[in-house]
Amino acid sequence: MALFNRKSADAAAAATTTADVDPALAALTGDYAIDPAHSSIGFTVRHAMVTNVRGSFAEHEGSLKLDGSDPGNSTASIDVKIASVDTGIKDRDGHLVSGDFFDVEKFPLMTFRSTSAEQLGGDKYRVTGDLTIKDVTRPLAIDLEFNGSATDVYGNERVGFEGGAEILRSDWGLTWNAALETGGVMVSDKVKLNFDISAIKAAPRA
Repeated sequence: MALFNRKSADAAAAATTTADVDPALAALTGDYAIDPAHSSIGFTVRHAMVTNVRGSFAEHEGSLKLDGSDPGNSTASIDVKIASVDTGIKDRDGHLVSGDFFDVEKFPLMTFRSTSAEQLGGDKYRVTGDLTIKDVTRPLAIDLEFNGSATDVYGNERVGFEGGAEILRSDWGLTWNAALETGGVMVSDKVKLNFDISAIKAAPRA
């Protein structure tokens, strides 16, 4: 009898899960390409212990595979061209791509490949995956908020997400620094990453 009871419970749970699926979200299921012209991948880092420097990467590409019925099946992949870094000061950008930091000639890309996804509640999600900078790969969890979906004036179906994460750059071998006479260091170890993503749904295959 216990087995039958468990099967009945499992069936009831499955029915409840199916009933809880939002049709509007289910309709978003599909493959998407990140639109770099309307997306941004940036960072904020403390400078000289007293202020923040903000930067972004102008060149990046990526894809999303969304499952609106079961967000846990969704995936994300992003490639960022490090040489496209822009902090508003060319000399600083040049230092960032040098061997002191990213060493862009040897390691031109920063990549993220998701390994899991979960809905935290409402429009909030968490995507966990592997972030690779230089020759180091470590896990990273990115908290995102779903901003909605729309069809643009060209007929493209779009979705939008924004969110961020915090890392210690030293975990990825980015350890350059300089001591300040007043104490502390020039560049903080903690870096805030921010993502503002617009992605376009691919046309269904014939």
